[in-house]
Amino acid sequence: MKIAVMGAGAVGCFFGALLAQAGHSVTLIGRPALVEAVRDGGLLLERGGERQHVPIEADTRPEAVAGADLVLFCVKSFDTEAAAAAIAPHIGADCSVWSLQNGIDNADRLAHILDRPAVAVAVYAALEAPAAGYVRHKGGGRMVIGPSERSAEFADLFAAAGIAARVAPDVVGTLWTKLAVNCALNAVSALAALPYGRLVGREGVDVLLKGILAECRAVAGAYDITLAPTLEDTVFGLGTSMAEQYSSTAQDLARGRRTEIDDLNGAILRRAAARGLEAPLNQALWTLVKLREAGAPPLP
Repeated sequence: MKIAVMGAGAVGCFFGALLAQAGHSVTLIGRPALVEAVRDGGLLLERGGERQHVPIEADTRPEAVAGADLVLFCVKSFDTEAAAAAIAPHIGADCSVWSLQNGIDNADRLAHILDRPAVAVAVYAALEAPAAGYVRHKGGGRMVIGPSERSAEFADLFAAAGIAARVAPDVVGTLWTKLAVNCALNAVSALAALPYGRLVGREGVDVLLKGILAECRAVAGAYDITLAPTLEDTVFGLGTSMAEQYSSTAQDLARGRRTEIDDLNGAILRRAAARGLEAPLNQALWTLVKLREAGAPPLP
């Protein structure tokens, strides 16, 4: 199977590496530094305390998606439209396109630009990219896939590569639940510059997290979306299961990069406003992260 990864950050590199190890033809499409590193020595994958150099193709050009059976679209949410427009002329008629992005509407935005269906996929993995061409797996690695004609086929392909994957008829509810988890933990981890294990259980933090989740439930309900009843348990459980993990927002701030806060807490704010609701805790977190983006000191 020929697979292209558009936007080869930590998520794209991790899944791309596992698929390449399983014998598939995988091309990572990313920045020049990534391409140079991968071409020199392969992709460095750290997993389970071991490091492996995975031979894999890499390219900077969006036209490298040509001929792919499956495109894993992994760019940051704020780059969705531009990246989609760049690959649109090069995608074959039979190619499937999956959005492995944060947020709840990227697949729809992607489909609009491509003028073809795009499959929403919720990804659960604790990953870091310490350097170009180097991805570190810290936990998880499963995905929930939206329905399409070939979703089951590709889910089996991923499973054969050691990736837990299942097709869910109602992936929208899954995406909203993941959004709520991200709204609770991402910004707090970033602003405190702490991993999940040093947040959950600290004085005042659990009350804050419950308040954020309550706002997310209220907004989701206004759109007839029911969040998972185990949502709070999931959030608090990450303090143990991913104790050393910094959120992606924290990692972006530490590297002086733009965060996806507009598609996390910002998404809740936009949808709350559209229904005449308020979400003051999400508003505070969004505002504080935007201020940090404007001049953030690095993590210690």
